[in-house]
Amino acid sequence: MAFAPMGPEASFFDALDRHRASLLAMVTRGAGETPAGATRVASSSEVLTAIENIIQDIIKSLARNEVPAFTIDNRSSWENIMFDDSVGLRMIPRCTTRKIRSDSPKSVKKFALILKILSMIYKLIQSDTYATKRSNVHSVLTLHLHRDIYYTDIQLFGNQAAVDSAIDDISCMLKVPRRSLHVLSTSKGLIAGNLRYMEEDGTRVQCTCNATATAVPTNIQGMQHLITDAKFLLIVEKDATFQRLLDDNFCSRMSPCIMVTGKGIPDLNTRLLVKKLWDTFHIPVFTLVDADPYGVEIMCIYKYGSMSMSFEAHNLTIPTIRWLGLLPSDIQRLNVPKDGLIALTKHDQLKLDSLLRRPYITYQPLWKQELEMMADSKMKAEIQALTLLSSDYLSRVYLPNKLRFGGWI
Repeated sequence: MAFAPMGPEASFFDALDRHRASLLAMVTRGAGETPAGATRVASSSEVLTAIENIIQDIIKSLARNEVPAFTIDNRSSWENIMFDDSVGLRMIPRCTTRKIRSDSPKSVKKFALILKILSMIYKLIQSDTYATKRSNVHSVLTLHLHRDIYYTDIQLFGNQAAVDSAIDDISCMLKVPRRSLHVLSTSKGLIAGNLRYMEEDGTRVQCTCNATATAVPTNIQGMQHLITDAKFLLIVEKDATFQRLLDDNFCSRMSPCIMVTGKGIPDLNTRLLVKKLWDTFHIPVFTLVDADPYGVEIMCIYKYGSMSMSFEAHNLTIPTIRWLGLLPSDIQRLNVPKDGLIALTKHDQLKLDSLLRRPYITYQPLWKQELEMMADSKMKAEIQALTLLSSDYLSRVYLPNKLRFGGWI
């Protein structure tokens, strides 16, 4: 199935094709089982039973005059995290736990919040069970937005972040991904390029290479019949850079390709989408981030995951991601004017030190060299600094040359 417009001549993609061949060989060798303790998609009946067991434990505690509490894996300690180069950051099988007690002033509100959301999830899943029995079509009754939960009891929930944290705790406690809880989060990410798919409700979506991007769907699991002839997927850190590339017709000139932005730190749906595209097509995935500690950390979230979501790493991470730009070494190699460089702040230096201590940096010696170069120079640069070389240097020179000649690490 052909997509339009067409980009460079076939030989332009030789380095990308060789890279993809090496990735496919790695995927074949690395195929294995889901890590122990990881979440897995569960049936409605399994989730209902798990929630019922939790409530029964609370009732038993009350019957014994004991304080009810939720026991949850501690996702905020690096002691509970291990690095697996095939998965990224994931929780160790037997990690330490924390208790959310109903008698503690510090945690009683969190206890009530989790209990309330468990009740809402239970009702949602029950409704879905009955809807399925009445119809041959799987009709999922889902809270499409975390905000829908939040606005049911603003006084209890306090803020959106509290709802997000509680849902993650429940997902971790039940060892199931959010989609098994029938809770979908909002999407802030965008996608453009050579991609077609069908949403769960039958809506057909055709992404384009023009200036109008498509919003990342809220139900990634429901995406079906994905079709692409893309040679690569480019993750762009910032929305402004993403839009500039579209305005400069980069996507059209580099067609066939796909571009995605999470508009900074990616939300869950953007990460799920990138993972789904990798799992479906196994095309090279690259990142374009600022040459600063926070840009590198965002790249690492896509590639290796985060501590807070380590219990679901196998559903979210793409360890095959490569760093396309902006590299600290590129700043020196291209002689980017000093006007485009910014001194590292104290917070930048602390973040950089933290990155250099991360377990996965040991497995990426070339990344480590780039970070050390940044530390030595005490300078950082945004992608926009390349406009000091020429207004369209990023889209017409820098990225095409990187892609053509394999300038990724």
